[in-house]
Amino acid sequence: MRKSIEWMERHQVALYVAGLALGAVVGLAWPAVAHPAELAIHPVLALLLYATFLGIPFARIGHAFRDWRFLSTILIVNFVLVPAIVWLLSRIVAHDQVLLVGVLFVLLTPCIDYVIVFAGLAGGDEEKLLAATPLLMLAQMLLLPVYLWLFVGAEFVDSVEFGPFVEAFVLIIALPLVAAALTQLAAVRSRAGQRIERTVMGAMVPLMVTTLAVVVASQVAGVGARIDSLLLALPVYVLFAAVMVPVGMLAGRAAGLDVPGRRAVVFSGATRNSLVVLPLVLALPAAFDLAPLVVVTQTLVELVAMVVFVRLVPRMVPASAVRARRG
Repeated sequence: MRKSIEWMERHQVALYVAGLALGAVVGLAWPAVAHPAELAIHPVLALLLYATFLGIPFARIGHAFRDWRFLSTILIVNFVLVPAIVWLLSRIVAHDQVLLVGVLFVLLTPCIDYVIVFAGLAGGDEEKLLAATPLLMLAQMLLLPVYLWLFVGAEFVDSVEFGPFVEAFVLIIALPLVAAALTQLAAVRSRAGQRIERTVMGAMVPLMVTTLAVVVASQVAGVGARIDSLLLALPVYVLFAAVMVPVGMLAGRAAGLDVPGRRAVVFSGATRNSLVVLPLVLALPAAFDLAPLVVVTQTLVELVAMVVFVRLVPRMVPASAVRARRG
């Protein structure tokens, strides 16, 4: 078992690409799988985050939360710099309100779930990202209506139902987080708890592969059927991912963060909350029926980008360069 886990960890990026490909093949070959796969997204994502949170030592979270330099940097990147960048990029689709709404929903909300996984793979500070999660979630719940009001208008904001946003947070973030904390407590007190902890953490890579496959399988047929309408959103998403890497690097450097902190800021700025906002977008009026596919298109672009960034960001933010500057 240990050798299998080590093998999967060494080849995890290739396995993630395989998961994306598998989801695409299944979703395109059997379109009927889309509905059950969509229903499976939240449970699978919750399990993935449970495994992710188990790898974070909760005893040190208090220390991470006291790092206000990191927290202020990540908040400035996501809620000051990102909105300005998104407004500029969204001019590409500003002529189509449905495309605009989908783009704004997904790009204005920073990721609070699998960003921890990808940042950790690239040597980012998982503990500080976890500590920032409640702040990021609260801030986006409060500020998203403001940004939508500014960028789209008050009439549209009045039509949005924000209840699914809270529900997704409870089911996908809060419950896995509490379960992970209780499991860590049980692991300290019993061998059974230790076995559960080891088993779940060992399943991290298969859970990530499953999540990627399920998300892609659930939506790839819909995206393919409306691809002509979605093509305009693609350059927005690609440009956003490309721009946010240097923006995150510069912000982390200006704040004087260490290497793991800088990498974490890059991933937080580039990764969006598509899986959590999807229930919100699905609850929009019927006139916005294309908006969920606009959000899912960003997910597909982002997942490919994250596989690349796991290898790219450590090279762009190397530990050796920081040590050399300090020396």
